[in-house]
Amino acid sequence: MTAESAVTTCFRHPKVESHVRCTRCDRYICPSCMREAAVGHQCVECVKEDARSVRQARTAFGGRISTVPLVTYVLIGLNVLAYLAELARPSIVDRFGMLGAGLKGTDGSHYLWQYPYDSSVHAEGLVGGEWERLLTSAFLHMPPTEGIGVLHIVMNMASLWTVGRVVEVQLGRVRYLALYLLSALGGSVLELLLAPDVPSVGASGAIFGLGAAYWVMGRRLGYDMQAVNRYMIGLLLWLVISAGMTSWQGHLGGLLAGGAVTLAYAYAPRDNRRVLVQAGVCVALAALLLVLVWGKVSGLTGGAAG
Repeated sequence: MTAESAVTTCFRHPKVESHVRCTRCDRYICPSCMREAAVGHQCVECVKEDARSVRQARTAFGGRISTVPLVTYVLIGLNVLAYLAELARPSIVDRFGMLGAGLKGTDGSHYLWQYPYDSSVHAEGLVGGEWERLLTSAFLHMPPTEGIGVLHIVMNMASLWTVGRVVEVQLGRVRYLALYLLSALGGSVLELLLAPDVPSVGASGAIFGLGAAYWVMGRRLGYDMQAVNRYMIGLLLWLVISAGMTSWQGHLGGLLAGGAVTLAYAYAPRDNRRVLVQAGVCVALAALLLVLVWGKVSGLTGGAAG
């Protein structure tokens, strides 16, 4: 054997001479490919393979552990941006706020719902096919000159900041976002069922859903329930007090939807079925809410939903 044939090189860098082997795959590796291991060194590929095979830590509800409540920050940012857009173009509230059934004249005037209606007006809201209002309304808030004004968004964002961060860290980002959106949807659906011709806006339905989640999580994880119960009492008092100022239907709908979702998160079996059960409940709830919407809209329009 010649001296030239005895030279060994790195398997990733054939031009670099190497005399060290990976302790896992036994291939030669150069200094740039070496990663310290418990014994000797391993190559980059073996280290990556180890990382993929290590089971990631999960929260008690199955979510990935994260210390940064990114989704909460993004939701607050979206609400604030939407509010600034409202201030610049107030018509956004009329177009994307929650409204089950309304009429709009050719001059832009709004009228109470009646069916059938004459040709001088057209249907707006969900009966007009604007189903996006079910969720877009949850990112809008009262203009400064109406109702409780700017206090509406301030209180909602303060609540989202306070409770949202706690809930997100425990649930993980995906479950948390599903909870938030389903709570918002639940609030809009109850508004449609009980007050279809009353326009409304606000993230309150989603916030009440997070409040219900906080209470369920507290029971499941053994929180200091005195503090949790005080928060829930305050939330329920606001539900009663706000009845004359904002949509109590949206608050109650969000509370019920959020509680149902979090119960599924908290008490799903802790095995391979957990994700399936949790996802299944979320999908089933979304389907139920949309069926209720379709049924109500069909009833309002004499059987022609959308």
